[in-house]
Amino acid sequence: MIVAGIGCRKGTTALEIDAAIDAALAEAGQPREALSAIATSDGKGSEPGIIEAVAGRGLSLLLVKPGDLEAAGPRTQSSSPRVKELFGVASVAEAAALAAAGPAAKLIVARIVVGPATCALAATDGEA
Repeated sequence: MIVAGIGCRKGTTALEIDAAIDAALAEAGQPREALSAIATSDGKGSEPGIIEAVAGRGLSLLLVKPGDLEAAGPRTQSSSPRVKELFGVASVAEAAALAAAGPAAKLIVARIVVGPATCALAATDGEA
């Protein structure tokens, strides 16, 4: 299973989110079809751009609770001081991907920033 974790500014469009996901998949050498789900913090779950991007790919949106983001935090690789201040984790995209993919998941692509969106990919063993 490969999960794309998404972080974004309020009002980010589906096209901008798709661009970040596509950049992360390209970095991992994975096709669009390799993606199993998209995850984000539960506070971002009502963002229209995220909802539209998920629907356009025909995937499930996994909403990660703050405690689960924090629990995945030590496994993240990059850090944004602004995100740390707002959400309590170094990277929402990385923590969401890791939390949604499960406790044994590992990042296969650290946070990639494309405009106002960030994407990280996490995979369970055997998927990377």
